[in-house]
Amino acid sequence: MSGEAAAAWFRDTFAAVRAQVERVIVGQASVVEGVLVGLACNGHVLLEGMPGLGKTLLVRSLAQALSLDFGRLQFTPDLMPADVTGTNVLAHDESGARRFEFRRGPIFANLVLADEINRATPKTQSAMLEAMQERSVTVGGSRHELQEPFLVMATQNPIEQEGTYPLPEAQLDRFFFKLLVPYPSKSELAEVVLRTTGTRTQSIEPVATGADVLRLREIAREVPVAENVLDYALSLVVATHPSTEGAPEVTRRYVRYGSSPRGAQAIVGAAKVYALLAGRYNVSKDDLKRAMKPALRHRVLPNFEAEADGLDPDALLDRILAHVEGHDRDPIKV
Repeated sequence: MSGEAAAAWFRDTFAAVRAQVERVIVGQASVVEGVLVGLACNGHVLLEGMPGLGKTLLVRSLAQALSLDFGRLQFTPDLMPADVTGTNVLAHDESGARRFEFRRGPIFANLVLADEINRATPKTQSAMLEAMQERSVTVGGSRHELQEPFLVMATQNPIEQEGTYPLPEAQLDRFFFKLLVPYPSKSELAEVVLRTTGTRTQSIEPVATGADVLRLREIAREVPVAENVLDYALSLVVATHPSTEGAPEVTRRYVRYGSSPRGAQAIVGAAKVYALLAGRYNVSKDDLKRAMKPALRHRVLPNFEAEADGLDPDALLDRILAHVEGHDRDPIKV
């Protein structure tokens, strides 16, 4: 398959899956697109928004459109690591002999919904780290591989603080994108009410498979990135580091920790998908700007002064982008 044919197939498949999901998800076009970009980049996605905005329905609908196995984990303070990964249980074979047998947990699915992930204790949250990074779990000294494609879609509520545990930086960094789920507009809310209180129901039809997801990822990785465009992406990431020589004043004053190398990987990977969706087989700086906030907003940690001045990560990233755009910089050697 030629580059143009592969890019056309990518756009058609992406559009078909998005159309199916949007049959049941009203509005939230940017959120749906962001989730699909994460899927095409083999990256986990963190969805943050108020209850009742369709986050769970979005993930379930995506699994149906892709014919993928769906697993759901409802995170609660009493959830244990074995409830996530599975455990060894004592079983009897046909001869009556007893032996230990591994019983898989809900993490053994293609698309896993980690609902209200910040309600679990740090001990249980840590059970997700190996699965998200290594695509495997280790129980009782035995390593169990997770079937590809494997993706975690996690949700958290930004306002419910009681009974929640902040996600550690190591786990936040394993999420490719953090997407903010806004309230629907009045017209969108009207459509939601009409769909959910009437007699007609919308159903999802499978339009792709797990093999198609793996092919999407292959095509996205093949998109080339020019040296000057890559330098721009790295400049955006390095500008989030307060200890770096030449860091912007806003970073030195308001940022506690900047982005890890995974942030650069996320920006470039997502920009490749945006380029394909725009009908191009090369990455532009506009693609990188589009990927900047969802890729970095959970990797740039504001300090107390930023919170006191009302600056959230998105506001900091806007100022960092303005600095990179408006100042000459020495090329970063790669």
